[in-house]
Amino acid sequence: MKTQAVLTGDIINFTKLPPGERKVLIENTEALLKSWVKEKENVEIFRGDSYQILFKDVSESVKRSIQLVCWFKMHSKEDNTVEIGTRISLGIGEVSYYGETVLKSDGEAFHLSGRNFDQMKDGEYIIINTRDQDKNTGIGILLNFINKYISKWTKGQAEVIFLLLEGNTQQEIAKALSLSQPSVNSRLRSAGWREFEPTIKYIADIIK
Repeated sequence: MKTQAVLTGDIINFTKLPPGERKVLIENTEALLKSWVKEKENVEIFRGDSYQILFKDVSESVKRSIQLVCWFKMHSKEDNTVEIGTRISLGIGEVSYYGETVLKSDGEAFHLSGRNFDQMKDGEYIIINTRDQDKNTGIGILLNFINKYISKWTKGQAEVIFLLLEGNTQQEIAKALSLSQPSVNSRLRSAGWREFEPTIKYIADIIK
């Protein structure tokens, strides 16, 4: 059976937002997630602040995980009174069967995602688990590096990285954010993107 990726996540500090803002964030998040998949039933938001997505393209799931970290950081309060974030557990494996929704589907990828999500530690934004424990050890070392970078990203850096991963050029990002191209480049440099980008590409390659 084909290896697929199940992403399980929740929103950090979601309940600190006013009810109206929580509603808008969930609606916009659901629309974003469903724009990433062909089968809309492969996306589900549950318990108010949790979500699950099934990706048939394993490599894409890594890129989307980084984008989700950026997406929620982008929704932090401008005055820094509420910092929104997310925790993500990717499970890489087979899917035994598809239910009416992703929450009613089952298989190895679901078990690896959900079980390890429950064991996430403070400071872990993204974890990835496959059936290969030796591979998991190597991925874990790389993710320690990635999680430390992510913890230092600003809202402005997250905006640029999110749009870059959507396939935009620096010039297009500059126009969208009303910035100069050198300002966009500066944000990427200060976020450590030159070192970060090849690392996530390497991880995507080894979990295929």
